[in-house]
Amino acid sequence: MSTVIENVYVVTMDAVRRELHSGSVVFDGNSITAVIEGPVDAQIAADSEVIDGTGCVLTPGLINTHHHLYQWITRGLAADHTLFQWLTTLYPVWAGIDEASVHVAATGALGRLALSGCTTSTDHHYVFPKEGGDLLAAEILAAQAVGLRFHPTRGSMDLSEKDGGLPPDSVVETIDQIMTASSDAIDRWHDPSPDAMVKIALAPCSPFSVTADLLRASAELAREKNVRLHTHLAETVDESDYTAEHFGCTPLEYMETVGWLGDDVWFAHGVHFDDTSISTLAATGSGVAHCPTSNGRLGAGIARTHDLIAAGVPVGLGVDGAASNESSRLLEEAHQAVLMARAVGGPTALTTREAFELATLGGARVLGYQDTLGSIEPGKLADLVLWRIDGLGHSGIEDPVAALVLGDVPPIERLWVNGKTVVSGGELTTIDAEDTARKVAAAHDALIAKAG
Repeated sequence: MSTVIENVYVVTMDAVRRELHSGSVVFDGNSITAVIEGPVDAQIAADSEVIDGTGCVLTPGLINTHHHLYQWITRGLAADHTLFQWLTTLYPVWAGIDEASVHVAATGALGRLALSGCTTSTDHHYVFPKEGGDLLAAEILAAQAVGLRFHPTRGSMDLSEKDGGLPPDSVVETIDQIMTASSDAIDRWHDPSPDAMVKIALAPCSPFSVTADLLRASAELAREKNVRLHTHLAETVDESDYTAEHFGCTPLEYMETVGWLGDDVWFAHGVHFDDTSISTLAATGSGVAHCPTSNGRLGAGIARTHDLIAAGVPVGLGVDGAASNESSRLLEEAHQAVLMARAVGGPTALTTREAFELATLGGARVLGYQDTLGSIEPGKLADLVLWRIDGLGHSGIEDPVAALVLGDVPPIERLWVNGKTVVSGGELTTIDAEDTARKVAAAHDALIAKAG
């Protein structure tokens, strides 16, 4: 049976950025079949599930381009630390994660993402304790339970404290171990089809926790297997100082030396890219996951979002790990992107619609989904969010897009992923939220006790 959403304000994000004041959208299975102003044909409505969108805004599903799901059970720790202090404090705690705790953390984090309008999420998982079990499978199974489209990355670290890196020896691996596990992950989980619910990317952690040999080997394997590449880059001044001291260049120049530029690469944060780096990103099509809340939480700085967009760099939004963004609400990242851009660039540095584009089409472009996700158009996948804006928090706001981006995160009337309902009436339909919350609390307590 087809589904019709009618009498709704539609933010299409199509090529001309149409906004329909009283539109109708039809999808059949997992594919959008019609987007029109006004009602649909009576026969189509008679043969369909019809949802009245009065008082609501319909948008494409939001796309989260950077996260660390396991951190959902370590929120609120090291709350007043710099990035390097935060990492050295939390690595001994994270060394205790295992398959069960990661599954609980991922279930909780992905459930909350869905309630903030997210339909597709990445994850950058790079902590693999030796006795932890199958952590990548644990989070993929969590995503399947919640019902989100998932693009996890098989992360890695091979530079421990004894070798001059930050992570403890217990969570680093050899290059051979990493390459074997990365290849196996792609073969087991990666689905190259256009409507895939799971895709894999490779993601060594950062320039200060991996070797150049690992970066080169990962790039070679990713291109052999036709998957994407991801890492943290230019997040803090400390990192820029590190690459200058160890490699005699900027972070992006270093990544260029190891083959890490191209439209199959996206970098998290990019706070401290200089003019030359921004030009290089644009010329190569390399993307950036902008994480404004985490950047503020850790005092990393304010990314040059306006300059990145103006140069033509693909930019999406990311909530980052829940230990540096305790709320992890993706729509809130669009709000913070506007505020931070304007704080340093003036009132026209980033518009509300540009910010919403980062959360939809921008994220789709960064992850290579631009042909299937990010807008409401016939032929694209039915990943949709029906936001209710007629309540006390949003009624009377003149512009529906401003209501979404500048107001509080609205309640979600319905959220569909691949044509299937994940949220209805502001509640998750796929998992028990209260039971998950209890399991998250227990997993947190157990992990803290384990760390001593």
